[in-house]
Amino acid sequence: MAQTTVSIRMDDELKKQVDQFCKEVGMTLSTAVTLFARTVVREKRIPFEITTQTDPFFSESNMRALRASIAQMDDPASPKIEKTLAELEAMANG
Repeated sequence: MAQTTVSIRMDDELKKQVDQFCKEVGMTLSTAVTLFARTVVREKRIPFEITTQTDPFFSESNMRALRASIAQMDDPASPKIEKTLAELEAMANG
C-alpha cells in the first residue's frame, strides 16, 4: 500500500506531551495518528466521546452558591462561612 505524508499543526507543548505518552506506550506519534485514522474508518465514528458538557463544579446551582458565599465573604458584617468536606464535595458534584 502506498504511503503519504500528512502534516498537522498543534501547540508545541501538546506535541511534547503526546510524544512522551507515545514513547511510554511504545509507539510514535505517526503510529498513534494512523491508529486513530484506522479506527475512524473501521467504526465510522470518532472513537471517543466529544461533548460540550462542562465540569459539574461550574453547574448553575453551584455557581449560585459560590456567588452567595463570595457576597457573604465580602460583607464585613457577615458571619464567617464554614463548610464541611462533605458539603464541599456535594457542591463539586452538582
